[in-house]
Amino acid sequence: MKKTVYHYSIIGYSPIVLVPHYGIFGNETIMETIVVSLDFLEFPEEYTCLGGNKSPALHLKGLDAESVAIWVTNPFIRSCCSFTPWLIWNLPPLQTIPGGIPPGADVSIPVSCRQGINGYNTVGYTGPCPPPGETHRYQFRVYGLDAILALEGGASRSALVEAMKGHVTQFGETVGICSR
Repeated sequence: MKKTVYHYSIIGYSPIVLVPHYGIFGNETIMETIVVSLDFLEFPEEYTCLGGNKSPALHLKGLDAESVAIWVTNPFIRSCCSFTPWLIWNLPPLQTIPGGIPPGADVSIPVSCRQGINGYNTVGYTGPCPPPGETHRYQFRVYGLDAILALEGGASRSALVEAMKGHVTQFGETVGICSR
């Protein structure tokens, strides 16, 4: 039997939500919570298509993992149900994932990590760019893993999901919004 537990709290400016994944990563048990926050609720221009498209820093509390994966979705893109502007994994388990991670499949500065193909068919972070007059929400889903994933940089979202199966031990989420 699958257990479902929902947690909701507000930390700083960003809401944190723990949602069940119903075993898509191979875990049928309840995951420990990671408290995730951004330095903002509404994206400053430097993190958007109008600025430098710089990835934001993420602050993590309660993390007890071998590595970290982050999967960002924008559910407001009308052409699909879950647009993915950033996939990143094999991050070290730091309290703050630094901002400004450059594009590239295999990155070593400011942290060592691997990034995948996003919804724009590029590798790395692409900031919010809603049409004028719209507000979009970026969901930053953070996974604590019990291993370094044997997945090459430049992989697809489905390849990342497959690699994460059986390794997810923690989960946390926060949201940022962008309006134009």
